[in-house]
Amino acid sequence: MYTRITKSGPRRYLQLVEGYRDDNGKVKQRVVASLGRIDQLEAADLEPLIHGLQRAVGRPESLPEAPRFDTARAFGDVWAMHQLWQELGLDEALKRALRSSRRQFDAEALIRAMVFNRLAAPSSKLGVLEWLREEASVPELDHATIHHKQLLHAMDALEEHKADVERAVAAQLRPLLDQELSVIFYDLTTVRIHGTATVDDDLRRHGLSKDTGGIGRQFALGVVQTTEGLPIAHEVFEGNVAETRTLAPMIERLLERFALKRVVVVADRGLLSFDNIDTLEALGAEQGLAVDYILAVPARRYIEFTELMERLHPELAAAVTDERVDVVTETTWQGRRLVVAHNAERAAEQTATRRATIEQLDALGEQLASRLDRQDAGEAGRGRPSTDRSAYQRFYKAVLDKNMRRFVKADLTSTRFSYTIDEEARAAAERLDGKLLLVTSLDDMAADAVVERYRSLADIERGFRVLKSEIEIAPVYHRLPERIRAHAMICFLALVLYRVLRGRLKAAGSPYSPEKMLKSLRQIQRHTVHVGSRSYEGLTRPSQEQLDLFEAAGVEVPKDPC
Repeated sequence: MYTRITKSGPRRYLQLVEGYRDDNGKVKQRVVASLGRIDQLEAADLEPLIHGLQRAVGRPESLPEAPRFDTARAFGDVWAMHQLWQELGLDEALKRALRSSRRQFDAEALIRAMVFNRLAAPSSKLGVLEWLREEASVPELDHATIHHKQLLHAMDALEEHKADVERAVAAQLRPLLDQELSVIFYDLTTVRIHGTATVDDDLRRHGLSKDTGGIGRQFALGVVQTTEGLPIAHEVFEGNVAETRTLAPMIERLLERFALKRVVVVADRGLLSFDNIDTLEALGAEQGLAVDYILAVPARRYIEFTELMERLHPELAAAVTDERVDVVTETTWQGRRLVVAHNAERAAEQTATRRATIEQLDALGEQLASRLDRQDAGEAGRGRPSTDRSAYQRFYKAVLDKNMRRFVKADLTSTRFSYTIDEEARAAAERLDGKLLLVTSLDDMAADAVVERYRSLADIERGFRVLKSEIEIAPVYHRLPERIRAHAMICFLALVLYRVLRGRLKAAGSPYSPEKMLKSLRQIQRHTVHVGSRSYEGLTRPSQEQLDLFEAAGVEVPKDPC
């Protein structure tokens, strides 16, 4: 049995023909079935017949042509972030804040995609475009129609409606806060930035980098966080701003967004100034709020506590029972409550480090003096003869490099090289070793609880590390101030998602961090295969580990579109 094409005028027909022998043994053919005009037949009409015949003879069904596979796209991680984004209400909040009849694209969808990119595969805006087109499948987003200018215009819209966006985000986060008493943590970091040109109102300034300790072009980013680790506000400052000038504006804006009855501000050493303290107290008086603070005394001001430590240190040292555990006491300073914590283990480390450094400088001084003495005695030495002035220069530079000028003093006015070690200054410094000094307005919180609250500030520093590592906020290549601020807002929203995920995983007892969770879920991919004229879509089947992660994060498992 076989097929045959016959003609009838201009038309061509497909027939199923059978060969047989007649009674005389002559070979003949007869039409078993006419399958129709070829110009009217489609592959879909013949495939069932082909497959049926193959099944009849016990053969595997062959495909009319080899399947074609599109590039698989990461889906599980962006699905989880999308579900969380919707659950927090950020989708509707941003749509309302960014609503515009003039805009020809969905700004919220593009902002959402850029936020997800910071957590999935941080890259430039051109990199985001490549990620969307070739690597990821973001729900509710038409990847094929997006272009680079739309991403930039979405950032401009974000900055243009910044106040509306911030209020909208605050409204979504407000239910997660304790409205009666909110302890908030504030800290400032610096963010490296690219480029040398200047523009009007430039945020890019040269300042002391918190990453390298050197001078670099940067902007400053302040973040407010709750005790649960949830970021609730941020602000961008010029790269050379003084830390003490950033706290008051940040708290004022926070009080505008959140109807809090009492706020306890916890901030690091760089933010302690009497201006900040006075401003915080004035804010409370003006708005009828209880605005309290826990501020650490910066190390540069510890010298002001020399006399106080002469009295307190013996008591604290005598109370130590476990060198790893803080001993806490309190007193007053400048009319304000001062909480002092002493950690004997930390004190021993600091004292040993200082003593070793002073011993090194003392050995260098003895070496220089000995060489000068040998020269005076007429002994020949290697190299050029040394002088008292060159010895002073070398020794003084070493003292400055080790930051030991308070303790090792070279007598630059003497004609002969000499130096002294100030034992009184060294003893005073050792009494301050291992100390944490906190100024606070809280009268109803125990001293050890004040210390514990301050220690929690380390969590916001971990948040900065997330911004700079997983989210990769730096280096920034944007030139315009509004784009820099929009970039900071996108990274801030990514940090919000990260911290919410972290909280859920922790509450579920999962050993996974958000970055490890997203890396695992990224292996769930969206696949598209084309067979003939038909296309099929499907998802990688989740493993048990991935199912457990969806459950821990409180996110629905994605359903296969097939």
